[in-house]
Amino acid sequence: MAELDTSGGGRKKARGVKRSKKRSTRVDLTPMVDLGFLLITFFIFTTTMTQPTAMKLNLPADAPETLEPEHAVITLMPAKNDLIYYYEGKDPTQTKTADYRSIREIILNKKHHTDPKWFEFVLKPNKDATYKNAVDLLDEMKIDAVAHYALVEITPTEAGIILSLQENHS
Repeated sequence: MAELDTSGGGRKKARGVKRSKKRSTRVDLTPMVDLGFLLITFFIFTTTMTQPTAMKLNLPADAPETLEPEHAVITLMPAKNDLIYYYEGKDPTQTKTADYRSIREIILNKKHHTDPKWFEFVLKPNKDATYKNAVDLLDEMKIDAVAHYALVEITPTEAGIILSLQENHS
């Protein structure tokens, strides 16, 4: 609280001369500091920290494998130079090439022509693929509302096919 100091200030009065008393003011800042700490405490307790932006990836449980029809599966294999090699069914010799601009059309086309109960994508990143390539495909699955997809290691046969296709394009 503010106080007024009414003491004479230690000076002697001269005779016959009336001088006005000089009063010094002193402001007590204790309530202001208390209020500041209360506000800081309030904002710390009411602030929510930013949540991490991570995609939830559901992994298969230890259950028996379900066999879906061959025509309902499409395998995507990201590789270097932002190319995606893909084939439908179980025959990797029918591998085709796409880029990230055209893959959405391929995914949506396959999704509309397949029974949603069996529709599945298999993602098999090549050793030359970057982490960004795999994440971009996972994001594409989320954007296109693909319910069933799996992230699997690429087989040596598929890696050899990709290598031969890359050599043919060079």
